Amino acid sequence: METPANQTPSSGRLRRALLRANLLAVIALAIAIFGMINYLSIRHYARVHWSRSAFARMSAATGRLLDNVAADVRIVALLRPTHPAYRGTAALLQEYADRAPSVSVEFVDPDRDPARTEELVRQYDLAGAECVIFDVGGRHQAVPAADLVEYGYPTDADENPARSFRGEPLFGSALYALTQATRPVVCFLQGHGERSPDDFDRRTGYSRIAARLRNLNVDVERLDLGETKAVPNRCALMVVAGPTREFAPFEIALLRDYLDRKGRLLLLLDARAKTGLEPLLQDWGILLGDDVVLDDARTLGGRELHVSAYAPHAITAPLQDLASVFFLPRSVRIRPSEGGADKPAVVPLATSSATGWAEFDPDDPSAHFDPQVDVPGPVPVAVAVERGPVPGVHVQILPTRLVVVGDSDFASNGGLMGANADLFLNAANWLLDRGELLSARPAAAFEEFRLVMNARQLRQLFWIAAIALPGLVAAAGLAMAWRRRR
Repeated sequence: METPANQTPSSGRLRRALLRANLLAVIALAIAIFGMINYLSIRHYARVHWSRSAFARMSAATGRLLDNVAADVRIVALLRPTHPAYRGTAALLQEYADRAPSVSVEFVDPDRDPARTEELVRQYDLAGAECVIFDVGGRHQAVPAADLVEYGYPTDADENPARSFRGEPLFGSALYALTQATRPVVCFLQGHGERSPDDFDRRTGYSRIAARLRNLNVDVERLDLGETKAVPNRCALMVVAGPTREFAPFEIALLRDYLDRKGRLLLLLDARAKTGLEPLLQDWGILLGDDVVLDDARTLGGRELHVSAYAPHAITAPLQDLASVFFLPRSVRIRPSEGGADKPAVVPLATSSATGWAEFDPDDPSAHFDPQVDVPGPVPVAVAVERGPVPGVHVQILPTRLVVVGDSDFASNGGLMGANADLFLNAANWLLDRGELLSARPAAAFEEFRLVMNARQLRQLFWIAAIALPGLVAAAGLAMAWRRRR
């Protein structure tokens, strides 16, 4: 092979050496850029949700909580992969681990690792059921797996009700509870036929909602004003659930004084019950109706009220599109009053639709709206009241807060369906000034898309997918090979 006249052997070797050096420099630069991109992506990254329902998204409040946790957070998910909440739990806990280096996550399948399961049962005194365990600095709390999925109501079109994943509010509540130094005391008033937090009756008891309160790092006690003759200072929130007998005058005076001292009160007052609290509530801008709220547009059985559209409030903001069910509720209306700087602010939480009404003859099985007697809808069945901060006065004053619901069955063991527990707990958290636990809401319902095809459509799909498409690819390959041979 002859060397071109204008090129010496030495110049050719030099040119090849320069080309090799240039190629090596390009490869080294590419490797450096690739390594830099990966390093930056590890140290500085963002997660983006592309799903329609943001299935397992960590709330901003939980993120701030994780940022401020000084101790190590150990999370153990004792779940079977077949559990409906497994996918959402795995995605959400990965969010936690990515957010905070102090968070460690472990998944344990009870069927595949019985030894580890037994160890966890002994260590955390578990009942053996599937759960998610949170351990912060030696303090622990277990979230039952049964609470992670909320089932809706079956419809004619779908026998399997839609499910919603509730991991974010429950996990956030567990973290919040384990990071708080003090435990507020919630007092359930007794002595007038009220529901008891220690009553385990499957229908009328309040043990389930009391257990949910305790899971929020709250102490639950019973309180009888007839015995104590005073409201203890440790009582951060008083719950009056379904009294059936009237309060004594001195008890009403104690409640009035408790509210004047910036107390917090959750009243669940059933229809037709005479308690003697009516004048007290009127002073706070509330009218209790001697009626039952009915609504043909929001009922399945005729006498219960389904509410899925709520008035704007911190309590109801996480519950939009989630149905709460009230059983024969009474009206809880706003009393017209003169304005004033210290006027109680009354906000309706749940109401009937415009076609509902307050029925004053509920014993009539064929009750219908009577414009001469009944109150037209929308009729409130739950309100929130706040009085304290004066507009324009920048003084830190702890406000008085009340929540009044015209039904106590909705929070009973047999009535905890839909968003009932969330409504009760959100009301309690708002009354306790725990805004961190109000920002997380259950994820939207799982969406299941089913492809239903008949035999003819299946045959067409087979011929298209198994014959036609591979045949086209083969024909294109043969055509290209034939053109190259020419």
